[in-house]
Amino acid sequence: MTHTRPVYTVELAGLKRDLPLFEVKPGLKIAILNILGDTALVQASAKALSERLRAYAFDVIVTAESKSIPLAHALSLELNKPYIVLRKTYKFYMGEALHSETVSITTGKPQTLYLDEKDRAMLQGRRVLLLDDVVSTGSTLEGMRTLMAQAGAEVAVEAAICTEGDRERWKGIVALHHLPLFTD
Repeated sequence: MTHTRPVYTVELAGLKRDLPLFEVKPGLKIAILNILGDTALVQASAKALSERLRAYAFDVIVTAESKSIPLAHALSLELNKPYIVLRKTYKFYMGEALHSETVSITTGKPQTLYLDEKDRAMLQGRRVLLLDDVVSTGSTLEGMRTLMAQAGAEVAVEAAICTEGDRERWKGIVALHHLPLFTD
């Protein structure tokens, strides 16, 4: 079965990708960047972001589950910094986890981010990089900021492969590209 979904073509870190357009609400479509399994794009993006991020002083990379995990791992290797993944479901082995609510543009539903008990000590008094694949509404970043405050960490810089929507709103985010919104 062949789909002829419209795409938005971008160049990210020297690589061209066709991002499929999906409707998130009536009359509004977004270009979906899915880096899972795209090793070349993850590696190239990590290298390009690392060059921009070397100007910032931070100790730990923090990301939310799940699409940005490979980016956090690759960036961790590029910058020789540890990374922490904020989980979206609580597991018993996470102990006394901290949590914060967010709403994802791709699910449209509230979700909870959890900071594992074991990772809290790594964040206390540390400067962190908050990392996402795409910043759209800012809800995930806001949830991450809330958890960092609860953990006693200072947000030093925020980064993503792409920002989306209101470009002015995301001026402070280190990003490789800005995606427009598509309206009918």
